[in-house]
Amino acid sequence: MSRRPRQSSERGQLDLFQALPGVVAPRDAQDLMAYPFFSLAKSRRVAPIDFRAGDVAIRVEAIPDHGMATIWDADILIWAASQIVNARDAGLRTSRLMAATPYEILTFIGRGVSKRDYQRLKAALDRLQATSVVTSIRQPAEGRRHRFSWINEWQECCGRNGCPLGVELILPDWFYRAVMEDALILTIDRAYFALTGGLERWLYRLVRKHGGRQRAGWRFDIGHLHRKSGSLSPLKRFAFELRDIVRRQPLPGYLLFTEIEAGGRVLLAFEPTPTLVDRIVPSGTRTIVPSGTASSCFREPRSALRVRPEKENRARNVESNSQSNILAREPQTGGEEQKRLCVSVREGDDT
Repeated sequence: MSRRPRQSSERGQLDLFQALPGVVAPRDAQDLMAYPFFSLAKSRRVAPIDFRAGDVAIRVEAIPDHGMATIWDADILIWAASQIVNARDAGLRTSRLMAATPYEILTFIGRGVSKRDYQRLKAALDRLQATSVVTSIRQPAEGRRHRFSWINEWQECCGRNGCPLGVELILPDWFYRAVMEDALILTIDRAYFALTGGLERWLYRLVRKHGGRQRAGWRFDIGHLHRKSGSLSPLKRFAFELRDIVRRQPLPGYLLFTEIEAGGRVLLAFEPTPTLVDRIVPSGTRTIVPSGTASSCFREPRSALRVRPEKENRARNVESNSQSNILAREPQTGGEEQKRLCVSVREGDDT
């Protein structure tokens, strides 16, 4: 239901886009993957996110009644982007006004279809509408800001007998243009929807966004990741949770490492696995990319964790933006030794 009813003129000017049936590859917008737009906690968050890096400015605000939209709520936006891109690539007309049944949305994002799941979907739609975003991203002039909510409005649709027919929602122009008009969106692994932790979900999206063509892997400073996540956790707790993710290796398509520089700085590094969904998908691509190898294939007992010296430095991240390419500012000499805390698959083990 709409928290802030819009003028009927907006709905009247938009054609209705009915969700397409069948299997659709999950697609995500790169801006949403690269920056802190969502709460990573399941508990209600009202504290704003305020992020600045270079010419990028983001402020996300919530109201106490609903709280900030979470990274689980963002699954609905992934569903919407996937539907729009699939229809566009099939030559069909799309629109910011979308209609679907709750069943279609819930099954796409890997949720149940119980009454409780339907109620959670409605709560997620409320949070997406109640969350206000102000950003400089993709603005034509320096200093300009665009303010929007993740959903302009939404409503339940019922038949004359009161039987529910589905939901209709209107996407903001900022998000719709990101999906329709910008050069690239990304296909993500469907196993993403099975990730249960907010931090590991955020980390997968960040790694997927920055790692599509970097087969040599990337490295991130822990403090930089903490700032970029928008997390309310203290840095020490944040680093502890990252180390636990490294130990569990839950991210589909990627292996994570903790590297320690000679000066003592701790870095989080990742490398793509051979079965990675590792290509950037440009506009017009119709192929459905199959899910990568399950993360459990790469889990090892705690005893498999080891520290080893590494002489060869990981290649520079040459395709990143300046805010994410934190190591390009500090090139290392070939003789600087690093240590890597890694999880390896022993020869002869099942994979």
